[in-house]
Amino acid sequence: MLLAIFALGTVVMSLLSTPGVHTPELNADNAKPASTDVGGEWQVVTGDAPNISSVGFTFDEILPSDKRTTSGSTQAVRGTITVDDVTLQPGGRIEVDMTSINTDTQRRDVNVRTKLFDTDNYPDAAFEVTEPVNLSALPDDGSVGMVTVPGKLTIKGETREVKPEFQAVRDGDKLTVSTVLRFNRLDYGVKTPEFIAAKVSEEGDLNVLFDFQKASILPMLWLRLVVVIGFTIFVAIQQMWLITAIGVVLTLLTGYQIYHAYSSR
Repeated sequence: MLLAIFALGTVVMSLLSTPGVHTPELNADNAKPASTDVGGEWQVVTGDAPNISSVGFTFDEILPSDKRTTSGSTQAVRGTITVDDVTLQPGGRIEVDMTSINTDTQRRDVNVRTKLFDTDNYPDAAFEVTEPVNLSALPDDGSVGMVTVPGKLTIKGETREVKPEFQAVRDGDKLTVSTVLRFNRLDYGVKTPEFIAAKVSEEGDLNVLFDFQKASILPMLWLRLVVVIGFTIFVAIQQMWLITAIGVVLTLLTGYQIYHAYSSR
């Protein structure tokens, strides 16, 4: 029995024995002036190095004669936010696939997922915007601005209100944001076995880097244009002139929307 406990303790101690994989803060060194307005629906995308969308954690491991820092990260991030004119709307939601957390060591990956975050029962973590946020002060020249976004953070099924302050940069047709949110893991039920020699700090960092691009409406607009043109031709053949006129107007309106969508990219 003692041998089994020792073996399990050794495995859990190995969770945090090397630095792991870290989610960095945004890098705006090569950012370009914004090429699109901030309004619209924005989707999380993979992004381009060094700004690759990812979410991770950083904790200190405290030993009797040593102190180490370790991190885990995942790029399995999805979600959308909506900005009406210059106001970020409540309801935007970002979800993280916790089953894909990577710490650079396979055995530790499994232990972090199953023993710490219990991903069999809680595969996703999430952040949801809860209040409107004015984004009008964000620079459009490629420089970094700051914005506080009130929201709800859910980890292991436990939800807490948070107010992370994000760095944000409008870079060409992208919006890139990052933050380091200090949190207490016990608030979210993230616990470690009591019998191991190493102690994991209760306070840790949630490391966040999101790359957003506007959701493309072009496929939908092209489909609508084809349908409207076909419908207009059909009613014209039937000599239904009033409906034909309406079809012509809809065709012109859709064509203008397609032109505007391309010009704002």
